[in-house]
Amino acid sequence: MRLLRASKGNYQFHLGEREKHVFCEVLGLYPCIPPAHQPLSKNAKLPDGEVNQHLLDEALAEQRAENQKLLQTFLSDPLRLVAIKKQGDDGFRLTLSPAELEWLLQILNDIRVGSWLKLGSPEEPRLVLNAATMPHVWAMEASGHFQVQLLAAVEKRDAGS
Repeated sequence: MRLLRASKGNYQFHLGEREKHVFCEVLGLYPCIPPAHQPLSKNAKLPDGEVNQHLLDEALAEQRAENQKLLQTFLSDPLRLVAIKKQGDDGFRLTLSPAELEWLLQILNDIRVGSWLKLGSPEEPRLVLNAATMPHVWAMEASGHFQVQLLAAVEKRDAGS
């Protein structure tokens, strides 16, 4: 993913054929964080804690469902990833508004953190790679790659470059 242009109104990126495929595959993994993973508080003695936790879980489930619908619309929009057929510059152009870019960062973060949780939240980077762990490592690393590219675009625009 390479930034082509950044302005106040939008960001344009170039993705190669394989990178577009990986981008879509990674986004298709959303959501990854388990539904009841986020506790309302670390303090177990909150008044009405169980009821409030249930309300939080419901709100997060609604948000995930809405994000999934938006993501499906995003990925199926033929104008979202436009094919480029210029000599020496084949690939796809992705145009994002600042709000869409921030939303994608949140989606990618869910995938990255959820994959890390599925790996057992390892503190050490020395994971045993096998058939069970590799899909989660791949998802974690690929989502991190796209997050870095999107964040670099924001930094570049904010720096005025």
